Amino acid sequence: ISPPRQTERGMFLGLQPLRGVRILDLSRVLAGPYLTQALADLGAEVWKVEQPGKGDDTRAWGPPFVHRNTEPGVEDPRLSAAYFWSCNRNKKSICVDMATPEGQQILQELARCSDAVVENFKVGGLAKYHLDYASLSALHPGLVYCSITGYGQTGPKAHEAGYDYAIQATSGLMSITGPEDQPYKVGVAVCDVLTGLHAGVALLAALHGRSTTGKGCHIDISLLDVQVSALVNQGMNFLATGVSPKRLGNSHPNICPYDLLWAQDKPFVLAVGNDTQFLHACRVMGLQYLVEDERFKTNRDRVSHREELLPLLEEVLRGRPVSEWVQEFSRAGVPCSPVNSVGEALEDPQVQHREMVVPAHGAPSVATIASPIHFLADPDHPHPVSDHRDGGVEERHPTRDPPRLGQDTDDILTQVLGMTANEIQDLRGKGVV
Repeated sequence: ISPPRQTERGMFLGLQPLRGVRILDLSRVLAGPYLTQALADLGAEVWKVEQPGKGDDTRAWGPPFVHRNTEPGVEDPRLSAAYFWSCNRNKKSICVDMATPEGQQILQELARCSDAVVENFKVGGLAKYHLDYASLSALHPGLVYCSITGYGQTGPKAHEAGYDYAIQATSGLMSITGPEDQPYKVGVAVCDVLTGLHAGVALLAALHGRSTTGKGCHIDISLLDVQVSALVNQGMNFLATGVSPKRLGNSHPNICPYDLLWAQDKPFVLAVGNDTQFLHACRVMGLQYLVEDERFKTNRDRVSHREELLPLLEEVLRGRPVSEWVQEFSRAGVPCSPVNSVGEALEDPQVQHREMVVPAHGAPSVATIASPIHFLADPDHPHPVSDHRDGGVEERHPTRDPPRLGQDTDDILTQVLGMTANEIQDLRGKGVV
């Protein structure tokens, strides 16, 4: 194997630490697929099981759709929504009807060949298909089985369906998000994303534990549990005082100024994290006298007198455009940022430098967002790059677009289960695959 190539931006070791790990993915929508995409990015082989003719619901969650200029009849363009593309790269799609005995047998055999199963059906929903933990662990005692639900495997709401929006409301998140007069949800399905990440930690821990015990386990992770844990300081603010935090718009309950403030042309975020940064910020604004004001000397003082402080800052900030303020504050070491649109964020020089937007591989592909995980070969060269296979190092960025519906069905049945073309054709004729 050739050594990693040295580039002007440093060296990147394109490790795939999960190569050889097989994941049977029975999940749909976002939390489960976000988890399995992260595993696939790290080299795991992920078999995404989908319903024949329909697939994951998110394939149709558009517009917008990604049009792949495929041959007529290969894929309905209405089954390639951008939403689906956001969480299904680097996977293989196999269409199996789990409601049929033949389909159940196929999935049971695939589970026997897998290291882990990920599912997000309602509690007990897979038992009737003999694909629940009890059924599959009997066939494969070393199987790690990850169940993602809205409310968990136990409790009074265990059998209810859980959706991110409802969880944001139930967990208290919406009570602390938005302006004082109206609760808002977060602009992405943050409960799903955080649940996928926590599930990934649990799944990898379980695989590590199996390496010493030889035994698998059943992981029970819920959106509600995850979001309650993610209340972090806001949850502790209540436990410490007995008073539920209130919505403060764009202000921080424990730090000030840590706010959205208006410059001459548009708003920007000023995130003063300590008293020294406040001193530097005041110098930039020509407001040094505020540091000696008893109302603003310490963070505790500023939080208590927030409504008096912020108008004093904005009176000065509105005198210059945001670009000048951002430059001045950044030079002084005070965290700040303009409020970017999604497009502006993806075009930001730092985002571009970190190669978080992966160019299209060529028609009919489109650009995608990369995995945020970097493995550095040399700590003295901290910037990752995309070294390619011809240099002996694999790419960090996705090498495979999200699969077409059922794209890999024949290959998986042939290469993993050893089925013949005639057997597969027979199953297809019955509507099993």
